[in-house]
Amino acid sequence: MPPRTLASLAHALSAAPDLDATLVALGEALTDVDRSAQLALVSFDARKGLMWERITPIGGKVDRLVLATSIEHLPSRERGIVSAGTRAVDFGAQSDDVARLLALQPQSEGGWLTLQGLRFEGHLSAIVALFEPKRFFGTRTAERFAPAIALFELAYAGILEREARREAVDALEGLTQRLHGEYERKLAELEQQLLKVSAEREAASAAASTAAAESSTVMGLERELARAREDARRAAKRTHVIEEQVTVAVEQLEKLHIELHRRSETLRQKTRTLYLIERVLGLDATTDDPRALADGLLALVGDDMQSQRVSLMLRAPEPDTLYIAAARGIAPTIVDGTRTRVGEGVAGRVAASREPLLVQDVAEAKSHPLLQDQYFTTGSFISFPLIYHDELLGVVNLTNRAQHGVFVEEDVERVRLLALVIALVAVRARLPERLCETLGVV
Repeated sequence: MPPRTLASLAHALSAAPDLDATLVALGEALTDVDRSAQLALVSFDARKGLMWERITPIGGKVDRLVLATSIEHLPSRERGIVSAGTRAVDFGAQSDDVARLLALQPQSEGGWLTLQGLRFEGHLSAIVALFEPKRFFGTRTAERFAPAIALFELAYAGILEREARREAVDALEGLTQRLHGEYERKLAELEQQLLKVSAEREAASAAASTAAAESSTVMGLERELARAREDARRAAKRTHVIEEQVTVAVEQLEKLHIELHRRSETLRQKTRTLYLIERVLGLDATTDDPRALADGLLALVGDDMQSQRVSLMLRAPEPDTLYIAAARGIAPTIVDGTRTRVGEGVAGRVAASREPLLVQDVAEAKSHPLLQDQYFTTGSFISFPLIYHDELLGVVNLTNRAQHGVFVEEDVERVRLLALVIALVAVRARLPERLCETLGVV
């Protein structure tokens, strides 16, 4: 079987029906890179703070082992990075000790352990563990396999979304059946009570016709009639209570439908992101034209974020300088190759700080340079640095979201994944240097 490419791995992960199949596909991709390395997924119970179960792909299947080990056993600095899920953590000299904690097979000459936290809905959900033998020459397996783990993170989030949706549907069906059964039972009780009241009234009428002369009997019948009226009133009150309960149940059903729609939309967006990443990886594998590759990367982030104005800036040959590699929707006076200094303007400040910048209402920043730009229409933008192995490659700028939309915090997390793919492709294709030569701005 030929080695997997990132594009074929992305397709295999998106087509996997469950977590086990997804993990097996990732394990097969690791075998193509390093047969001696071990891969495992450790599930995490956030409520108890326990690394609960270790799942290891072996020969097309998975092996499960209950760990029930507290995450507090990890070193404090590395534990914080793993919990944040922002990047992979190398445990260095402590690798063998932590590998024994996770019940991984020891390497004969010792090994290097790398952990990557996976977050879902704001909480740590699982940890990807990669345990490779020690080598003193060549690139580490963890560095070469980082793009595959990033693709697995997207597929893992999609699987959790599908499971959450299934649970919500099951809960909705159970609630509906329970309410329907309760409603029918209470209606049957009311019917029985009404029949009883009617029978008592008929009996009272018959007794009154046969003993009309006896005043005590008449008084007894009147009391029975009063009680029957009270029973009817109480029955009507109970019916009203049941109607209120049904109304509350309907409101709960509507809320569950809204939540299902929200989760379906989130899953659709993540599936689209995975599709666009697969498309760009395919473009990287089939074209050697740096301009076509830069335009493809620009389309990836622009289409996924629904941004009508987007630009990709890459590092220029001279120090502390960026140049526009590709753009759409910007002012006609700004052409490809235009340069800016690190520290100047929005992109320059983001490049200097190496931190993403999210502005939801630029009108609040009275001195912001975009206010004087007639092509800036929505009042919201994201500027995100491209970092690979602590090296600045460039900056991605997103403005003018479709239908006057506003960028939010969740969009920054999506751009983080897209920026990782752009950085990987740019480094592999030597895009900053080659495109700089193509544009003639050296």
